[in-house]
Amino acid sequence: MRVITHLTNFCTAVLMAFVATSCGEYVKVQKSNDYNYKFEYAKRAFEQKKYSQAATLLKDCVTVFKGSDKAEESLYLLARSHYENKDYLNSGAYFKTYYSRYPKGKYVEPARFYCGYGYYLDSPDPQLDQTTTIKAIEELQAFLDYFPRSDKVPQAQNSIFELQDKLTLKQLQNAQLYYNLGNYMGNNYESAIIVAKNAIKDYPYSKYKEDLELLVLKARYQEADNSVDERKADRFREVIDEYYSFINNYPDSPNRQEAENIYKIAQKYVRD
Repeated sequence: MRVITHLTNFCTAVLMAFVATSCGEYVKVQKSNDYNYKFEYAKRAFEQKKYSQAATLLKDCVTVFKGSDKAEESLYLLARSHYENKDYLNSGAYFKTYYSRYPKGKYVEPARFYCGYGYYLDSPDPQLDQTTTIKAIEELQAFLDYFPRSDKVPQAQNSIFELQDKLTLKQLQNAQLYYNLGNYMGNNYESAIIVAKNAIKDYPYSKYKEDLELLVLKARYQEADNSVDERKADRFREVIDEYYSFINNYPDSPNRQEAENIYKIAQKYVRD
C-alpha cells in the first residue's frame, strides 16, 4: 500500500513539475522579443490544442510579421485559434481580414468557410437579435459563390437552409404575436398578414411556409369577421381566395379541416 502511495505521489510531483515547466516556458515566450521563437511556439501550442496560448502569441506575431513571408500563415492561424476556442466573433473578424488581405492566398478557401460557419455556430435562438444569423448566411453564400466545387459545399448549403428557417421562424413568431393581439389598439390582423406574406416571399422554400400560409388564412378570416357589415362580403371573398391558395398548395395538410371550416363560414357571407 505504501509503495502505491509513494508511486502516486511521485507521479503527481512529476506532473506538477512538467506543468510548471510548460507554464514557465510559455511566460518566457510571452516576454521574448524573438518573434520567430514566438511563432514556432504558437504553432506547437495550436497543434497541442492550447488555443488560448496560440492566439495570445500569434496576435503579437501578426503585427510584426506584416509584409513578411510569415504574415499570411500567422494571420490564418490566429483566426483558427479563436475559432477552435469557440470565440467565433473574433475568429470571423480575423478570417475576413485574411481573405480581404490575401484574396488568392493559400488558406482563402477554409478562411471563407470557417468565417461563415463560425457565425452559424454562434447564431442565437430565433427570439433574439439575428444579426449574426444574417452575417452567417452572407459569408456562407459568398463561400459558395467563390468555391462552388469545394467539398464543404453540402455543409455550407445545409447551414444556410437551417439559418433561413431560423429567420422564417422568427417572422412566424412575430406574425403570430400580431395575430394574438387581434384588434387591440388597431387592426393587428393586417400586420400579421403583412409579416407572414413578406416571410413567404423572402423564404419560399422554408419548412414553415405552410404555417405562415395558414396564419394568413386565419388572419384574413378574423379581419373579415370583425369588419362592418358593408365590408364583410368583400373581406370574405379575400378569405376564400386565401383558402383556395392554401388548399392547392397543401391538399394533404393536417390543417385542412380547419381551413374547410373557415371556407364554409366565408361562403355564407359571399352568397348573401
